[in-house]
Amino acid sequence: MSILINKDTKVITQGMTGKVGQFHTMHCKNYANGANCFVAGVTPGKSGQSYEGIPIFNTVVEARRETGASVSVIYVPPAHAAAAIDESVEAEMELVICITEGIPVHDMLRTRYKMQGKKTLLIGPNCPGLITPDEIKIGIMPGHIHRKGRIGVVSRSGTLTYEAVWQLTELGFGQSSCVGIGGDPINGMKHLDVMKLFNDDPETDAVVMVGEIGGSDEEECARWIKMNMQKPVVGFIAGITAPQGKRMGHAGAIISGGQGGAEAKLAVMEECGIHITRNPAEMGKMMKQVLKG
Repeated sequence: MSILINKDTKVITQGMTGKVGQFHTMHCKNYANGANCFVAGVTPGKSGQSYEGIPIFNTVVEARRETGASVSVIYVPPAHAAAAIDESVEAEMELVICITEGIPVHDMLRTRYKMQGKKTLLIGPNCPGLITPDEIKIGIMPGHIHRKGRIGVVSRSGTLTYEAVWQLTELGFGQSSCVGIGGDPINGMKHLDVMKLFNDDPETDAVVMVGEIGGSDEEECARWIKMNMQKPVVGFIAGITAPQGKRMGHAGAIISGGQGGAEAKLAVMEECGIHITRNPAEMGKMMKQVLKG
Protein backbone atom coordinates (compact mmCIF):
# COMPACT_ATOMS: atom_id res chain seq x y z
CA MET A 1 0.00 0.00 0.00
CA SER A 2 1.13 3.58 -0.59
CA ILE A 3 -0.26 7.08 -0.86
CA LEU A 4 -0.66 9.04 -4.11
CA ILE A 5 1.58 6.87 -6.36
CA ASN A 6 2.46 3.20 -6.83
CA LYS A 7 4.07 0.81 -9.32
CA ASP A 8 1.12 1.17 -11.70
CA THR A 9 1.20 4.99 -11.89
CA LYS A 10 1.80 6.44 -15.36
CA VAL A 11 3.84 9.66 -15.46
CA ILE A 12 4.45 12.50 -17.93
CA THR A 13 7.57 14.70 -17.69
CA GLN A 14 6.95 18.35 -18.62
CA GLY A 15 10.26 19.84 -19.73
CA MET A 16 11.55 16.48 -20.96
CA THR A 17 13.98 17.91 -23.51
CA GLY A 18 15.80 20.14 -21.02
CA LYS A 19 19.00 19.00 -19.34
CA VAL A 20 17.45 18.81 -15.84
CA GLY A 21 14.29 17.07 -17.06
CA GLN A 22 16.28 14.46 -18.95
CA PHE A 23 18.72 13.81 -16.10
CA HIS A 24 16.06 13.19 -13.45
CA THR A 25 13.65 11.37 -15.76
CA MET A 26 16.45 8.91 -16.59
CA HIS A 27 17.14 8.27 -12.89
CA CYS A 28 13.43 7.87 -12.13
CA LYS A 29 13.02 5.56 -15.12
CA ASN A 30 15.88 3.40 -13.82
CA TYR A 31 14.42 3.16 -10.29
CA ALA A 32 12.25 0.12 -9.45
CA ASN A 33 9.28 0.01 -11.86
CA GLY A 34 10.15 3.35 -13.48
CA ALA A 35 10.60 1.92 -16.98
CA ASN A 36 6.89 1.07 -17.02
CA CYS A 37 5.78 4.24 -15.18
CA PHE A 38 7.42 7.01 -17.23
CA VAL A 39 5.42 6.93 -20.44
CA ALA A 40 5.68 10.39 -22.05
CA GLY A 41 7.40 13.75 -22.17
CA VAL A 42 5.96 17.14 -23.11
CA THR A 43 7.84 19.97 -24.82
CA PRO A 44 5.99 22.31 -27.18
CA GLY A 45 7.28 21.97 -30.75
CA LYS A 46 9.15 18.71 -30.07
CA SER A 47 6.36 16.21 -30.83
CA GLY A 48 7.61 13.08 -32.60
CA GLN A 49 10.97 13.06 -30.84
CA SER A 50 11.83 10.66 -28.01
CA TYR A 51 14.26 10.37 -25.11
CA GLU A 52 15.45 7.03 -23.73
CA GLY A 53 12.55 5.40 -25.58
CA ILE A 54 9.99 7.79 -24.06
CA PRO A 55 7.88 9.59 -26.71
CA ILE A 56 7.58 13.39 -26.60
CA PHE A 57 4.35 15.28 -27.29
CA ASN A 58 3.50 18.95 -27.81
CA THR A 59 0.83 19.15 -25.09
CA VAL A 60 -0.20 17.43 -21.87
CA VAL A 61 -3.66 16.75 -23.31
CA GLU A 62 -2.11 14.88 -26.24
CA ALA A 63 0.30 12.95 -24.00
CA ARG A 64 -2.48 11.93 -21.63
CA ARG A 65 -4.75 10.85 -24.47
CA GLU A 66 -2.05 8.69 -26.07
CA THR A 67 -0.63 7.09 -22.90
CA GLY A 68 -3.34 7.18 -20.23
CA ALA A 69 -1.00 8.97 -17.81
CA SER A 70 -2.55 10.49 -14.69
CA VAL A 71 0.49 12.20 -13.09
CA SER A 72 2.79 14.93 -14.36
CA VAL A 73 6.19 16.08 -13.06
CA ILE A 74 7.47 19.53 -14.01
CA TYR A 75 11.09 20.57 -14.65
CA VAL A 76 10.18 23.72 -16.58
CA PRO A 77 12.21 26.94 -15.92
CA PRO A 78 10.66 29.35 -13.36
CA ALA A 79 9.25 31.89 -15.83
CA HIS A 80 7.07 29.22 -17.51
CA ALA A 81 6.53 26.70 -14.69
CA ALA A 82 3.21 28.09 -13.41
CA ALA A 83 1.83 27.92 -16.96
CA ALA A 84 2.99 24.29 -17.09
CA ILE A 85 1.01 23.58 -13.90
CA ASP A 86 -2.02 25.32 -15.45
CA GLU A 87 -1.74 23.10 -18.52
CA SER A 88 -1.79 19.92 -16.44
CA VAL A 89 -4.73 21.16 -14.37
CA GLU A 90 -6.68 21.97 -17.54
CA ALA A 91 -5.82 18.47 -18.86
CA GLU A 92 -7.37 17.08 -15.64
CA MET A 93 -4.28 15.27 -14.46
CA GLU A 94 -4.88 13.70 -11.03
CA LEU A 95 -1.54 14.78 -9.53
CA VAL A 96 1.08 17.36 -10.53
CA ILE A 97 4.54 17.47 -8.92
CA CYS A 98 6.39 20.73 -9.60
CA ILE A 99 10.12 20.51 -8.84
CA THR A 100 10.96 24.01 -10.15
CA GLU A 101 12.39 26.53 -7.68
CA GLY A 102 12.05 30.30 -8.03
CA ILE A 103 8.56 30.60 -9.54
CA PRO A 104 7.34 34.20 -9.02
CA VAL A 105 4.84 34.36 -6.14
CA HIS A 106 2.40 36.32 -8.29
CA ASP A 107 2.40 33.51 -10.88
CA MET A 108 1.62 30.91 -8.20
CA LEU A 109 -1.18 33.07 -6.73
CA ARG A 110 -2.82 33.13 -10.16
CA THR A 111 -2.31 29.38 -10.62
CA ARG A 112 -3.75 28.49 -7.20
CA TYR A 113 -6.77 30.67 -7.96
CA LYS A 114 -7.31 28.83 -11.26
CA MET A 115 -7.06 25.48 -9.44
CA GLN A 116 -10.08 26.20 -7.22
CA GLY A 117 -12.76 23.59 -7.80
CA LYS A 118 -10.48 21.44 -9.95
CA LYS A 119 -9.70 17.81 -9.14
CA THR A 120 -5.91 18.07 -9.63
CA LEU A 121 -3.67 17.75 -6.56
CA LEU A 122 -0.42 19.73 -6.57
CA ILE A 123 2.83 18.91 -4.76
CA GLY A 124 5.36 21.75 -4.74
CA PRO A 125 6.65 23.87 -6.31
CA ASN A 126 10.25 23.96 -5.06
CA CYS A 127 10.05 20.38 -3.79
CA PRO A 128 12.04 17.15 -4.19
CA GLY A 129 8.96 15.12 -5.20
CA LEU A 130 7.76 11.86 -3.70
CA ILE A 131 8.61 8.19 -3.62
CA THR A 132 7.02 4.86 -2.81
CA PRO A 133 10.14 2.77 -2.11
CA ASP A 134 10.83 -0.19 -4.40
CA GLU A 135 7.91 0.87 -6.63
CA ILE A 136 8.31 4.37 -8.10
CA LYS A 137 10.02 7.70 -7.50
CA ILE A 138 8.99 10.99 -9.07
CA GLY A 139 11.44 13.82 -8.54
CA ILE A 140 15.02 14.39 -7.48
CA MET A 141 15.42 12.37 -4.26
CA PRO A 142 18.22 9.75 -4.11
CA GLY A 143 16.43 6.43 -4.52
CA HIS A 144 19.16 4.25 -3.00
CA ILE A 145 18.62 5.52 0.58
CA HIS A 146 15.00 4.39 0.69
CA ARG A 147 13.72 1.00 1.84
CA LYS A 148 10.20 -0.37 1.68
CA GLY A 149 8.51 -0.35 5.07
CA ARG A 150 5.80 1.15 7.24
CA ILE A 151 6.95 4.67 8.22
CA GLY A 152 5.56 7.68 6.35
CA VAL A 153 7.62 10.84 5.86
CA VAL A 154 6.28 14.32 5.03
CA SER A 155 8.60 17.31 4.88
CA ARG A 156 8.84 20.94 3.75
CA SER A 157 12.62 20.60 3.47
CA GLY A 158 14.13 18.59 0.64
CA THR A 159 17.46 17.87 2.31
CA LEU A 160 15.86 16.98 5.65
CA THR A 161 13.54 14.56 3.85
CA TYR A 162 16.63 12.65 2.79
CA GLU A 163 18.14 12.96 6.27
CA ALA A 164 15.03 11.53 7.95
CA VAL A 165 14.86 8.68 5.42
CA TRP A 166 18.54 7.83 5.80
CA GLN A 167 18.26 7.71 9.59
CA LEU A 168 15.18 5.46 9.40
CA THR A 169 16.82 3.13 6.88
CA GLU A 170 20.02 2.88 8.95
CA LEU A 171 17.94 1.87 11.97
CA GLY A 172 16.09 -0.77 9.97
CA PHE A 173 12.84 1.14 9.44
CA GLY A 174 11.59 1.19 5.86
CA GLN A 175 9.19 3.80 4.51
CA SER A 176 5.67 3.41 3.10
CA SER A 177 5.80 6.69 1.15
CA CYS A 178 7.85 9.89 1.44
CA VAL A 179 6.44 13.25 0.31
CA GLY A 180 8.43 16.46 -0.03
CA ILE A 181 5.80 19.21 -0.12
CA GLY A 182 8.19 22.10 -0.80
CA GLY A 183 8.95 25.33 0.99
CA ASP A 184 7.43 28.08 -1.13
CA PRO A 185 4.86 30.44 0.46
CA ILE A 186 2.22 29.52 -2.17
CA ASN A 187 2.19 25.78 -2.78
CA GLY A 188 -0.07 22.78 -3.16
CA MET A 189 -0.59 20.00 -0.62
CA LYS A 190 0.19 20.89 3.01
CA HIS A 191 1.38 18.74 5.91
CA LEU A 192 -2.26 18.25 6.90
CA ASP A 193 -3.32 16.91 3.48
CA VAL A 194 -0.53 14.32 3.48
CA MET A 195 -1.05 13.42 7.16
CA LYS A 196 -4.70 12.57 6.46
CA LEU A 197 -3.59 10.17 3.72
CA PHE A 198 -1.07 8.49 6.04
CA ASN A 199 -3.70 8.19 8.77
CA ASP A 200 -5.99 6.35 6.34
CA ASP A 201 -3.24 4.11 4.93
CA PRO A 202 -3.41 0.67 6.61
CA GLU A 203 0.25 -0.01 5.83
CA THR A 204 1.66 3.12 7.48
CA ASP A 205 2.32 2.62 11.21
CA ALA A 206 3.88 5.99 12.12
CA VAL A 207 4.92 9.28 10.49
CA VAL A 208 7.95 11.60 10.58
CA MET A 209 6.83 15.21 10.03
CA VAL A 210 9.52 17.78 9.19
CA GLY A 211 8.61 21.44 9.16
CA GLU A 212 10.33 24.80 8.84
CA ILE A 213 9.97 28.30 10.22
CA GLY A 214 7.37 30.50 8.55
CA GLY A 215 3.61 30.29 8.18
CA SER A 216 1.29 28.25 10.38
CA ASP A 217 0.83 24.99 8.44
CA GLU A 218 2.62 22.86 11.03
CA GLU A 219 0.46 24.20 13.87
CA GLU A 220 -2.73 23.55 11.89
CA CYS A 221 -1.58 20.00 11.18
CA ALA A 222 -0.61 19.45 14.83
CA ARG A 223 -4.08 20.45 16.05
CA TRP A 224 -5.66 18.03 13.58
CA ILE A 225 -3.28 15.28 14.77
CA LYS A 226 -4.34 15.85 18.37
CA MET A 227 -8.01 15.34 17.49
CA ASN A 228 -7.81 12.71 14.75
CA MET A 229 -4.47 10.94 14.24
CA GLN A 230 -4.45 7.27 15.20
CA LYS A 231 -0.72 6.77 14.67
CA PRO A 232 2.36 8.18 16.43
CA VAL A 233 4.06 11.19 14.85
CA VAL A 234 7.68 12.32 15.32
CA GLY A 235 8.25 16.01 14.55
CA PHE A 236 11.15 18.35 13.86
CA ILE A 237 11.19 22.06 12.87
CA ALA A 238 14.17 23.50 10.99
CA GLY A 239 15.28 27.04 11.77
CA ILE A 240 15.53 27.21 15.57
CA THR A 241 18.36 29.76 15.34
CA ALA A 242 16.85 31.85 12.52
CA PRO A 243 16.51 35.59 13.23
CA GLN A 244 13.13 37.29 12.75
CA GLY A 245 12.56 38.90 9.36
CA LYS A 246 15.42 37.09 7.58
CA ARG A 247 14.53 34.52 4.95
CA MET A 248 16.35 31.21 5.51
CA GLY A 249 16.64 28.91 2.50
CA HIS A 250 13.12 28.44 1.18
CA ALA A 251 11.06 31.43 0.11
CA GLY A 252 8.45 30.58 2.74
CA ALA A 253 10.94 30.15 5.58
CA ILE A 254 10.66 33.54 7.25
CA ILE A 255 9.48 34.59 10.70
CA SER A 256 7.28 37.66 10.27
CA GLY A 257 5.02 39.58 12.61
CA GLY A 258 6.27 37.50 15.51
CA GLN A 259 4.73 34.36 14.02
CA GLY A 260 6.23 31.26 12.43
CA GLY A 261 9.15 30.75 14.82
CA ALA A 262 10.55 27.27 15.39
CA GLU A 263 10.11 27.23 19.18
CA ALA A 264 6.48 28.32 18.91
CA LYS A 265 5.78 25.60 16.35
CA LEU A 266 7.52 22.95 18.47
CA ALA A 267 5.53 24.01 21.54
CA VAL A 268 2.22 23.56 19.71
CA MET A 269 3.34 20.23 18.27
CA GLU A 270 4.41 18.93 21.68
CA GLU A 271 1.18 20.13 23.26
CA CYS A 272 -0.73 18.19 20.58
CA GLY A 273 1.01 14.90 21.38
CA ILE A 274 3.68 14.89 18.67
CA HIS A 275 7.02 13.41 19.79
CA ILE A 276 9.35 16.31 19.01
CA THR A 277 13.11 16.52 18.74
CA ARG A 278 15.16 19.71 18.47
CA ASN A 279 18.10 17.84 16.94
CA PRO A 280 17.82 16.85 13.25
CA ALA A 281 20.28 14.00 13.88
CA GLU A 282 17.81 12.38 16.33
CA MET A 283 14.71 11.96 14.13
CA GLY A 284 15.32 8.27 13.49
CA LYS A 285 16.28 7.53 17.10
CA MET A 286 13.14 9.29 18.32
CA MET A 287 11.01 7.15 16.03
CA LYS A 288 12.72 4.00 17.30
CA GLN A 289 12.06 5.09 20.88
CA VAL A 290 8.39 5.83 20.14
CA LEU A 291 7.79 2.50 18.41
CA LYS A 292 9.44 0.59 21.25
CA GLY A 293 6.89 2.19 23.56
